[in-house]
Amino acid sequence: MTSPPTVPQGTLWQQIRAGTANLGAYLGAMGQPNLRLGVTGLSRAGKTVFITGLVHALVAGGRLPAFALMAEGRLAGARIVEHPDDSLPRFAYEDHLAMLTAPDRAWPDSTRQISALSLELDYQSRRRYLGGLIGPAGWIGGGLSRLGLDIVDYPGEWLLDLPLLAKSYREFSAETLVRAAIGRRAAPFAGFLAALTEIAPETPPSEPEIRRLAEGFAAALRACRAEGRDLSALAPGRFLMPGDLEGAPALTFAPLRLPEAGSAPPGSLWALMERRYEAYKARIVRPFFTDHFSRIDRQIVLVDVLGALNGGAEALADLESALADILAAFRVGANSLLSSLFAPRIDRILFAVTKADHLHHRNHDRLEAILRLIVRRAQHRARGAGVASESLALAAIRATREVTARENGAMLPCVAGIPIAGETLDGLLFDGRREAALFPGDLPERAETVFANPPPLRFLRFRPPLPPEGEPGLPHIRLDRALEFLIGDLVA
Repeated sequence: MTSPPTVPQGTLWQQIRAGTANLGAYLGAMGQPNLRLGVTGLSRAGKTVFITGLVHALVAGGRLPAFALMAEGRLAGARIVEHPDDSLPRFAYEDHLAMLTAPDRAWPDSTRQISALSLELDYQSRRRYLGGLIGPAGWIGGGLSRLGLDIVDYPGEWLLDLPLLAKSYREFSAETLVRAAIGRRAAPFAGFLAALTEIAPETPPSEPEIRRLAEGFAAALRACRAEGRDLSALAPGRFLMPGDLEGAPALTFAPLRLPEAGSAPPGSLWALMERRYEAYKARIVRPFFTDHFSRIDRQIVLVDVLGALNGGAEALADLESALADILAAFRVGANSLLSSLFAPRIDRILFAVTKADHLHHRNHDRLEAILRLIVRRAQHRARGAGVASESLALAAIRATREVTARENGAMLPCVAGIPIAGETLDGLLFDGRREAALFPGDLPERAETVFANPPPLRFLRFRPPLPPEGEPGLPHIRLDRALEFLIGDLVA
Protein backbone atom coordinates (compact mmCIF):
# COMPACT_ATOMS: atom_id res chain seq x y z
CA MET A 1 0.00 0.00 0.00
CA THR A 2 1.50 3.30 -1.08
CA SER A 3 1.93 6.16 1.32
CA PRO A 4 -0.32 9.18 0.78
CA PRO A 5 1.42 12.20 -0.74
CA THR A 6 2.85 14.82 1.55
CA VAL A 7 1.13 18.17 1.16
CA PRO A 8 3.67 20.80 0.02
CA GLN A 9 3.93 23.76 2.36
CA GLY A 10 3.48 26.37 -0.38
CA THR A 11 5.63 29.18 -1.69
CA LEU A 12 7.94 31.17 0.56
CA TRP A 13 5.49 34.08 0.44
CA GLN A 14 2.58 31.83 1.44
CA GLN A 15 4.60 30.45 4.36
CA ILE A 16 5.59 33.96 5.46
CA ARG A 17 1.95 35.10 5.26
CA ALA A 18 0.78 32.12 7.31
CA GLY A 19 3.60 32.61 9.81
CA THR A 20 2.71 36.28 10.23
CA ALA A 21 -0.91 35.35 10.96
CA ASN A 22 0.23 32.76 13.48
CA LEU A 23 2.58 35.25 15.12
CA GLY A 24 -0.21 37.81 15.37
CA ALA A 25 -2.52 35.25 16.95
CA TYR A 26 0.21 34.23 19.39
CA LEU A 27 1.01 37.80 20.45
CA GLY A 28 -2.68 38.62 20.76
CA ALA A 29 -3.13 35.70 23.14
CA MET A 30 -0.08 36.38 25.34
CA GLY A 31 -2.28 37.67 28.13
CA GLN A 32 -4.54 34.64 27.86
CA PRO A 33 -3.68 31.14 26.65
CA ASN A 34 -5.71 30.15 23.64
CA LEU A 35 -6.35 26.77 22.03
CA ARG A 36 -7.54 26.40 18.44
CA LEU A 37 -9.52 23.16 18.20
CA GLY A 38 -10.29 21.78 14.75
CA VAL A 39 -13.43 19.68 14.32
CA THR A 40 -13.73 17.74 11.10
CA GLY A 41 -15.14 14.59 9.57
CA LEU A 42 -16.67 13.49 6.31
CA SER A 43 -20.34 14.07 5.53
CA ARG A 44 -22.82 12.60 8.04
CA ALA A 45 -20.14 12.19 10.72
CA GLY A 46 -21.99 14.56 13.08
CA LYS A 47 -19.74 17.63 13.30
CA THR A 48 -22.55 20.15 13.87
CA VAL A 49 -24.16 18.03 16.57
CA PHE A 50 -20.79 17.43 18.25
CA ILE A 51 -19.94 21.13 18.53
CA THR A 52 -23.44 22.06 19.67
CA GLY A 53 -23.41 19.33 22.32
CA LEU A 54 -19.91 20.24 23.52
CA VAL A 55 -20.61 23.97 23.80
CA HIS A 56 -23.95 23.39 25.52
CA ALA A 57 -22.39 21.02 28.05
CA LEU A 58 -19.74 23.60 28.98
CA VAL A 59 -21.97 26.67 29.01
CA ALA A 60 -24.96 25.03 30.71
CA GLY A 61 -22.88 22.96 33.13
CA GLY A 62 -23.97 19.51 31.95
CA ARG A 63 -23.01 16.21 33.57
CA LEU A 64 -19.41 15.48 32.56
CA PRO A 65 -18.02 13.11 35.24
CA ALA A 66 -14.93 12.08 33.24
CA PHE A 67 -13.94 15.71 32.59
CA ALA A 68 -11.87 16.45 35.70
CA LEU A 69 -12.36 20.22 35.54
CA MET A 70 -16.11 19.84 36.06
CA ALA A 71 -16.07 16.67 38.14
CA GLU A 72 -13.86 18.43 40.69
CA GLY A 73 -16.01 21.58 40.68
CA ARG A 74 -13.17 23.78 39.41
CA LEU A 75 -15.00 25.33 36.43
CA ALA A 76 -16.13 28.79 37.53
CA GLY A 77 -17.87 29.64 34.27
CA ALA A 78 -17.88 29.17 30.50
CA ARG A 79 -19.29 31.66 28.02
CA ILE A 80 -19.38 32.36 24.32
CA VAL A 81 -17.31 35.37 23.26
CA GLU A 82 -16.59 37.19 20.01
CA HIS A 83 -14.33 35.22 17.69
CA PRO A 84 -11.14 37.17 16.86
CA ASP A 85 -11.31 36.46 13.11
CA ASP A 86 -14.12 38.53 11.61
CA SER A 87 -13.59 36.90 8.21
CA LEU A 88 -14.88 33.54 9.47
CA PRO A 89 -18.65 32.85 9.59
CA ARG A 90 -19.87 32.29 13.13
CA PHE A 91 -20.99 28.77 14.04
CA ALA A 92 -24.75 29.11 14.53
CA TYR A 93 -24.82 27.51 17.98
CA GLU A 94 -28.01 29.18 19.18
CA ASP A 95 -29.92 28.21 16.03
CA HIS A 96 -28.73 24.61 16.22
CA LEU A 97 -29.60 24.32 19.91
CA ALA A 98 -33.05 25.78 19.26
CA MET A 99 -33.71 23.11 16.60
CA LEU A 100 -32.58 20.35 18.95
CA THR A 101 -34.70 21.48 21.89
CA ALA A 102 -37.82 22.88 20.17
CA PRO A 103 -41.15 21.03 20.66
CA ASP A 104 -40.77 19.44 17.21
CA ARG A 105 -37.12 18.51 17.88
CA ALA A 106 -34.99 18.10 14.75
CA TRP A 107 -31.34 17.62 13.91
CA PRO A 108 -29.58 20.72 12.50
CA ASP A 109 -28.27 20.84 8.95
CA SER A 110 -24.82 19.44 8.34
CA THR A 111 -21.64 21.48 7.94
CA ARG A 112 -21.41 23.07 4.50
CA GLN A 113 -18.70 25.68 5.04
CA ILE A 114 -16.03 26.69 7.51
CA SER A 115 -17.25 28.41 10.68
CA ALA A 116 -15.92 29.18 14.14
CA LEU A 117 -17.03 29.84 17.70
CA SER A 118 -15.00 31.09 20.66
CA LEU A 119 -15.42 30.29 24.35
CA GLU A 120 -13.73 31.49 27.50
CA LEU A 121 -13.36 29.11 30.43
CA ASP A 122 -12.67 30.52 33.91
CA TYR A 123 -11.37 27.85 36.24
CA GLN A 124 -9.53 27.09 39.45
CA SER A 125 -6.19 25.51 38.65
CA ARG A 126 -4.79 22.65 40.70
CA ARG A 127 -1.35 24.14 40.19
CA ARG A 128 -0.12 27.29 41.85
CA TYR A 129 2.99 29.40 41.56
CA LEU A 130 4.45 31.98 43.91
CA GLY A 131 2.58 30.74 46.92
CA GLY A 132 -0.76 30.62 45.18
CA LEU A 133 -0.81 34.24 44.05
CA ILE A 134 -1.00 33.48 40.36
CA GLY A 135 -1.96 30.55 38.21
CA PRO A 136 0.26 28.93 35.59
CA ALA A 137 -1.30 30.93 32.75
CA GLY A 138 -4.14 33.27 32.02
CA TRP A 139 -4.53 34.45 35.61
CA ILE A 140 -7.49 36.81 35.95
CA GLY A 141 -7.50 37.46 39.68
CA GLY A 142 -9.46 35.91 42.51
CA GLY A 143 -7.35 32.77 42.17
CA LEU A 144 -8.88 31.96 38.77
CA SER A 145 -7.21 31.16 35.47
CA ARG A 146 -8.71 31.55 32.00
CA LEU A 147 -8.45 29.54 28.80
CA GLY A 148 -9.67 30.74 25.42
CA LEU A 149 -11.09 27.97 23.22
CA ASP A 150 -11.54 28.66 19.49
CA ILE A 151 -13.55 25.90 17.82
CA VAL A 152 -13.14 25.71 14.04
CA ASP A 153 -15.66 23.60 12.14
CA TYR A 154 -14.92 22.65 8.54
CA PRO A 155 -16.13 19.98 6.13
CA GLY A 156 -13.89 16.93 5.96
CA GLU A 157 -14.58 16.87 2.22
CA TRP A 158 -12.37 19.96 1.91
CA LEU A 159 -9.47 17.98 3.37
CA LEU A 160 -9.82 15.49 0.53
CA ASP A 161 -8.44 18.27 -1.68
CA LEU A 162 -5.20 18.75 0.23
CA PRO A 163 -3.42 15.75 -1.39
CA LEU A 164 -4.19 17.35 -4.78
CA LEU A 165 -1.59 20.02 -3.96
CA ALA A 166 1.09 17.38 -4.60
CA LYS A 167 -0.48 16.06 -7.83
CA SER A 168 -0.36 17.31 -11.41
CA TYR A 169 -3.48 17.42 -13.56
CA ARG A 170 -2.21 14.37 -15.45
CA GLU A 171 -1.80 12.42 -12.18
CA PHE A 172 -5.21 13.53 -10.93
CA SER A 173 -6.89 12.49 -14.19
CA ALA A 174 -5.17 9.10 -14.42
CA GLU A 175 -5.84 8.12 -10.78
CA THR A 176 -9.45 9.32 -10.84
CA LEU A 177 -10.37 7.52 -14.07
CA VAL A 178 -8.77 4.23 -13.01
CA ARG A 179 -10.76 4.21 -9.78
CA ALA A 180 -13.94 5.35 -11.54
CA ALA A 181 -14.13 2.15 -13.58
CA ILE A 182 -14.04 -0.38 -10.73
CA GLY A 183 -16.20 -1.51 -7.83
CA ARG A 184 -19.07 0.63 -6.63
CA ARG A 185 -17.84 3.62 -8.59
CA ALA A 186 -18.41 1.90 -11.92
CA ALA A 187 -22.17 2.39 -12.14
CA PRO A 188 -22.30 6.09 -11.10
CA PHE A 189 -19.36 6.93 -13.39
CA ALA A 190 -20.56 4.92 -16.41
CA GLY A 191 -22.21 7.91 -18.13
CA PHE A 192 -19.26 10.22 -17.49
CA LEU A 193 -16.71 7.67 -18.75
CA ALA A 194 -18.82 7.08 -21.87
CA ALA A 195 -18.87 10.82 -22.55
CA LEU A 196 -15.07 10.96 -22.34
CA THR A 197 -14.71 8.42 -25.16
CA GLU A 198 -16.21 10.97 -27.55
CA ILE A 199 -13.84 13.77 -26.55
CA ALA A 200 -10.34 14.46 -27.87
CA PRO A 201 -8.33 16.46 -25.28
CA GLU A 202 -6.32 18.20 -28.02
CA THR A 203 -9.39 19.82 -29.65
CA PRO A 204 -10.48 23.42 -28.98
CA PRO A 205 -12.66 23.81 -25.87
CA SER A 206 -16.38 24.41 -25.85
CA GLU A 207 -17.80 25.98 -22.68
CA PRO A 208 -21.15 24.10 -22.89
CA GLU A 209 -19.22 20.85 -23.29
CA ILE A 210 -16.98 21.73 -20.33
CA ARG A 211 -20.03 22.44 -18.15
CA ARG A 212 -21.63 19.14 -19.13
CA LEU A 213 -18.45 17.26 -18.26
CA ALA A 214 -18.01 19.05 -14.93
CA GLU A 215 -21.66 18.53 -13.99
CA GLY A 216 -21.53 14.86 -14.98
CA PHE A 217 -18.34 14.37 -12.98
CA ALA A 218 -19.79 16.09 -9.88
CA ALA A 219 -23.03 14.08 -10.16
CA ALA A 220 -21.03 10.83 -10.26
CA LEU A 221 -19.07 11.86 -7.14
CA ARG A 222 -22.30 12.65 -5.29
CA ALA A 223 -23.85 9.33 -6.31
CA CYS A 224 -20.82 7.48 -4.92
CA ARG A 225 -21.32 9.19 -1.58
CA ALA A 226 -25.07 8.49 -1.42
CA GLU A 227 -26.51 6.07 1.11
CA GLY A 228 -26.08 2.51 -0.08
CA ARG A 229 -22.65 3.13 -1.60
CA ASP A 230 -21.19 5.30 1.19
CA LEU A 231 -17.81 5.80 -0.48
CA SER A 232 -15.44 8.38 0.98
CA ALA A 233 -12.29 8.94 -1.14
CA LEU A 234 -13.99 11.33 -3.55
CA ALA A 235 -11.81 14.25 -4.59
CA PRO A 236 -12.18 17.10 -5.40
CA GLY A 237 -14.07 17.53 -2.15
CA ARG A 238 -15.48 20.95 -3.05
CA PHE A 239 -17.51 19.28 -5.78
CA LEU A 240 -19.33 17.49 -2.95
CA MET A 241 -19.41 20.36 -0.47
CA PRO A 242 -18.91 23.62 -2.41
CA GLY A 243 -19.94 25.98 0.39
CA ASP A 244 -20.12 29.55 -0.93
CA LEU A 245 -18.47 28.46 -4.21
CA GLU A 246 -21.61 26.74 -5.50
CA GLY A 247 -21.72 27.32 -9.26
CA ALA A 248 -18.36 29.13 -9.39
CA PRO A 249 -16.24 28.77 -12.57
CA ALA A 250 -13.37 27.51 -10.41
CA LEU A 251 -15.34 24.28 -9.89
CA THR A 252 -15.91 23.78 -13.63
CA PHE A 253 -13.33 21.18 -14.64
CA ALA A 254 -13.10 17.39 -14.86
CA PRO A 255 -10.49 14.69 -15.51
CA LEU A 256 -9.71 13.74 -19.10
CA ARG A 257 -8.19 10.69 -20.79
CA LEU A 258 -4.72 12.02 -21.61
CA PRO A 259 -1.87 10.53 -23.64
CA GLU A 260 0.94 9.02 -21.61
CA ALA A 261 3.44 11.61 -22.80
CA GLY A 262 3.49 15.16 -24.07
CA SER A 263 2.00 18.41 -22.86
CA ALA A 264 -1.25 20.20 -23.51
CA PRO A 265 -1.42 22.00 -26.88
CA PRO A 266 -2.09 25.73 -26.44
CA GLY A 267 -5.76 26.60 -26.83
CA SER A 268 -6.91 22.99 -26.32
CA LEU A 269 -9.55 21.53 -24.02
CA TRP A 270 -6.71 19.78 -22.21
CA ALA A 271 -4.89 23.08 -21.60
CA LEU A 272 -8.06 24.76 -20.30
CA MET A 273 -8.93 21.91 -17.93
CA GLU A 274 -5.34 21.84 -16.66
CA ARG A 275 -5.37 25.60 -16.08
CA ARG A 276 -8.63 25.44 -14.13
CA TYR A 277 -7.35 22.52 -12.06
CA GLU A 278 -4.21 24.46 -11.14
CA ALA A 279 -6.31 27.57 -10.37
CA TYR A 280 -8.55 25.45 -8.14
CA LYS A 281 -5.51 24.35 -6.15
CA ALA A 282 -3.94 27.82 -6.00
CA ARG A 283 -7.05 29.89 -5.24
CA ILE A 284 -9.22 27.53 -3.21
CA VAL A 285 -7.26 24.62 -1.76
CA ARG A 286 -4.04 26.41 -0.85
CA PRO A 287 -5.68 29.40 0.93
CA PHE A 288 -7.76 27.02 3.04
CA PHE A 289 -4.58 25.17 4.06
CA THR A 290 -2.51 28.26 4.87
CA ASP A 291 -5.22 30.49 6.36
CA HIS A 292 -7.14 27.98 8.45
CA PHE A 293 -6.10 24.38 8.51
CA SER A 294 -2.38 24.92 9.17
CA ARG A 295 -3.18 26.94 12.31
CA ILE A 296 -4.97 24.16 14.22
CA ASP A 297 -3.49 23.25 17.64
CA ARG A 298 -5.57 20.17 18.41
CA GLN A 299 -7.88 18.12 16.26
CA ILE A 300 -10.86 15.81 16.61
CA VAL A 301 -11.71 13.69 13.59
CA LEU A 302 -15.29 12.37 13.64
CA VAL A 303 -15.84 9.13 11.72
CA ASP A 304 -19.12 7.55 10.62
CA VAL A 305 -18.04 3.91 10.96
CA LEU A 306 -21.63 2.65 11.10
CA GLY A 307 -22.43 4.17 7.72
CA ALA A 308 -19.35 2.54 6.22
CA LEU A 309 -20.27 -0.81 7.77
CA ASN A 310 -23.64 -0.60 6.11
CA GLY A 311 -21.89 0.22 2.84
CA GLY A 312 -19.90 -3.02 2.93
CA ALA A 313 -16.26 -3.99 2.65
CA GLU A 314 -15.50 -1.58 -0.20
CA ALA A 315 -16.96 1.36 1.73
CA LEU A 316 -14.79 0.47 4.75
CA ALA A 317 -11.63 0.26 2.64
CA ASP A 318 -12.52 3.53 0.94
CA LEU A 319 -13.02 5.24 4.29
CA GLU A 320 -9.62 4.02 5.46
CA SER A 321 -8.00 5.33 2.28
CA ALA A 322 -9.73 8.72 2.54
CA LEU A 323 -8.71 9.20 6.17
CA ALA A 324 -5.11 8.23 5.44
CA ASP A 325 -4.95 10.83 2.64
CA ILE A 326 -6.63 13.48 4.77
CA LEU A 327 -4.44 12.95 7.80
CA ALA A 328 -1.25 13.02 5.75
CA ALA A 329 -1.95 16.75 5.47
CA PHE A 330 -1.93 17.29 9.22
CA ARG A 331 1.10 19.14 10.52
CA VAL A 332 1.74 17.08 13.65
CA GLY A 333 4.39 17.08 16.38
CA ALA A 334 5.39 18.65 19.64
CA ASN A 335 5.45 22.46 19.60
CA SER A 336 8.54 24.51 20.33
CA LEU A 337 8.47 28.27 20.89
CA LEU A 338 9.35 28.90 17.23
CA SER A 339 6.77 26.47 15.86
CA SER A 340 4.14 28.00 18.11
CA LEU A 341 5.00 31.41 16.70
CA PHE A 342 5.25 30.61 12.99
CA ALA A 343 3.98 27.09 12.20
CA PRO A 344 1.81 25.59 14.93
CA ARG A 345 1.62 21.82 14.98
CA ILE A 346 -1.23 19.60 16.06
CA ASP A 347 -0.06 17.98 19.29
CA ARG A 348 -3.20 15.94 20.07
CA ILE A 349 -5.57 14.08 17.76
CA LEU A 350 -8.75 12.35 18.87
CA PHE A 351 -10.40 9.93 16.46
CA ALA A 352 -14.04 9.53 17.45
CA VAL A 353 -16.58 7.14 15.99
CA THR A 354 -19.95 8.86 16.26
CA LYS A 355 -23.51 7.59 16.73
CA ALA A 356 -22.49 5.18 19.49
CA ASP A 357 -26.07 5.54 20.78
CA HIS A 358 -27.22 3.43 17.80
CA LEU A 359 -25.62 0.37 19.42
CA HIS A 360 -25.92 -1.20 22.86
CA HIS A 361 -22.98 -0.34 25.12
CA ARG A 362 -21.71 -3.93 24.99
CA ASN A 363 -20.67 -3.20 21.37
CA HIS A 364 -18.87 0.06 22.05
CA ASP A 365 -15.47 -1.52 22.72
CA ARG A 366 -15.80 -3.44 19.45
CA LEU A 367 -16.76 -0.25 17.64
CA GLU A 368 -13.64 1.46 18.96
CA ALA A 369 -11.53 -1.52 17.85
CA ILE A 370 -12.87 -1.18 14.30
CA LEU A 371 -12.12 2.55 14.35
CA ARG A 372 -8.54 1.87 15.45
CA LEU A 373 -8.07 -0.43 12.46
CA ILE A 374 -9.50 2.16 10.06
CA VAL A 375 -7.21 4.95 11.30
CA ARG A 376 -4.19 2.79 12.14
CA ARG A 377 -1.96 4.32 9.45
CA ALA A 378 -2.80 7.87 10.50
CA GLN A 379 -2.49 7.02 14.18
CA HIS A 380 0.90 5.36 13.65
CA ARG A 381 2.19 8.48 11.90
CA ALA A 382 0.89 10.74 14.67
CA ARG A 383 2.42 8.69 17.46
CA GLY A 384 5.70 8.47 15.55
CA ALA A 385 5.82 12.27 15.69
CA GLY A 386 5.27 12.25 19.44
CA VAL A 387 1.61 13.27 19.20
CA ALA A 388 -0.92 12.03 21.74
CA SER A 389 -3.64 10.12 19.92
CA GLU A 390 -6.72 8.24 21.10
CA SER A 391 -9.76 6.48 19.63
CA LEU A 392 -13.19 6.79 21.23
CA ALA A 393 -16.82 5.82 20.59
CA LEU A 394 -19.18 8.65 21.50
CA ALA A 395 -22.51 10.33 20.93
CA ALA A 396 -22.34 14.07 21.61
CA ILE A 397 -26.13 14.08 22.01
CA ARG A 398 -27.66 10.73 22.89
CA ALA A 399 -30.95 10.04 21.11
CA THR A 400 -31.65 6.56 22.57
CA ARG A 401 -31.82 4.63 25.80
CA GLU A 402 -30.96 0.99 26.37
CA VAL A 403 -33.66 -1.62 26.91
CA THR A 404 -33.98 -5.40 26.79
CA ALA A 405 -36.55 -7.08 24.56
CA ARG A 406 -37.60 -10.71 24.19
CA GLU A 407 -37.60 -12.26 20.73
CA ASN A 408 -38.19 -15.96 20.06
CA GLY A 409 -37.48 -16.70 23.70
CA ALA A 410 -34.15 -14.83 23.72
CA MET A 411 -33.43 -11.58 25.55
CA LEU A 412 -31.87 -9.07 23.20
CA PRO A 413 -29.98 -5.87 24.14
CA CYS A 414 -31.81 -3.10 22.27
CA VAL A 415 -31.81 0.65 21.88
CA ALA A 416 -35.06 2.61 22.07
CA GLY A 417 -35.96 6.07 20.84
CA ILE A 418 -38.44 7.96 18.68
CA PRO A 419 -37.70 7.33 14.99
CA ILE A 420 -37.85 10.32 12.67
CA ALA A 421 -41.13 10.57 10.77
CA GLY A 422 -40.91 8.63 7.54
CA GLU A 423 -38.38 6.06 8.75
CA THR A 424 -39.28 2.47 7.87
CA LEU A 425 -38.20 -0.91 9.20
CA ASP A 426 -39.55 -4.33 8.32
CA GLY A 427 -42.45 -2.70 6.47
CA LEU A 428 -43.41 -0.48 9.41
CA LEU A 429 -43.65 3.27 8.76
CA PHE A 430 -42.90 5.51 11.76
CA ASP A 431 -44.82 8.72 12.43
CA GLY A 432 -42.21 10.60 14.49
CA ARG A 433 -44.25 10.37 17.71
CA ARG A 434 -44.10 6.80 18.99
CA GLU A 435 -41.05 5.21 20.58
CA ALA A 436 -39.62 2.04 19.08
CA ALA A 437 -37.12 -0.51 20.37
CA LEU A 438 -34.60 -2.00 17.96
CA PHE A 439 -31.97 -4.73 18.14
CA PRO A 440 -29.37 -3.36 15.71
CA GLY A 441 -27.21 -6.47 15.75
CA ASP A 442 -23.80 -7.24 17.22
CA LEU A 443 -20.33 -6.38 16.01
CA PRO A 444 -17.81 -9.23 15.77
CA GLU A 445 -15.34 -9.87 18.57
CA ARG A 446 -12.46 -9.78 16.08
CA ALA A 447 -12.50 -6.33 14.51
CA GLU A 448 -10.40 -7.29 11.48
CA THR A 449 -13.13 -9.60 10.15
CA VAL A 450 -15.36 -6.63 9.23
CA PHE A 451 -13.10 -5.73 6.27
CA ALA A 452 -13.88 -9.00 4.55
CA ASN A 453 -17.35 -9.67 5.90
CA PRO A 454 -19.11 -6.67 7.49
CA PRO A 455 -21.90 -7.78 9.85
CA PRO A 456 -25.54 -7.14 8.94
CA LEU A 457 -26.73 -4.24 11.08
CA ARG A 458 -30.07 -2.48 11.27
CA PHE A 459 -30.44 1.18 12.09
CA LEU A 460 -33.12 3.81 12.41
CA ARG A 461 -32.64 7.57 12.48
CA PHE A 462 -33.99 8.78 15.80
CA ARG A 463 -35.24 12.21 16.76
CA PRO A 464 -33.20 14.29 19.22
CA PRO A 465 -33.94 13.44 22.87
CA LEU A 466 -36.28 15.32 25.15
CA PRO A 467 -34.21 17.59 27.43
CA PRO A 468 -34.02 15.72 30.76
CA GLU A 469 -35.99 17.29 33.61
CA GLY A 470 -33.81 18.85 36.26
CA GLU A 471 -30.62 18.40 34.19
CA PRO A 472 -28.83 21.43 32.71
CA GLY A 473 -27.28 19.59 29.76
CA LEU A 474 -28.33 17.06 27.14
CA PRO A 475 -27.64 13.31 27.42
CA HIS A 476 -24.45 12.08 25.77
CA ILE A 477 -22.04 9.17 25.59
CA ARG A 478 -18.39 9.89 26.46
CA LEU A 479 -18.44 13.56 25.51
CA ASP A 480 -16.73 14.13 28.88
CA ARG A 481 -13.90 11.75 27.95
CA ALA A 482 -13.42 13.61 24.67
CA LEU A 483 -13.13 16.94 26.53
CA GLU A 484 -10.69 15.49 29.04
CA PHE A 485 -8.40 14.28 26.26
CA LEU A 486 -8.64 17.44 24.18
CA ILE A 487 -8.23 20.15 26.83
CA GLY A 488 -7.95 18.44 30.23
CA ASP A 489 -4.18 18.97 30.53
CA LEU A 490 -4.56 22.71 29.86
CA VAL A 491 -7.04 23.28 32.69
CA ALA A 492 -5.40 21.03 35.30
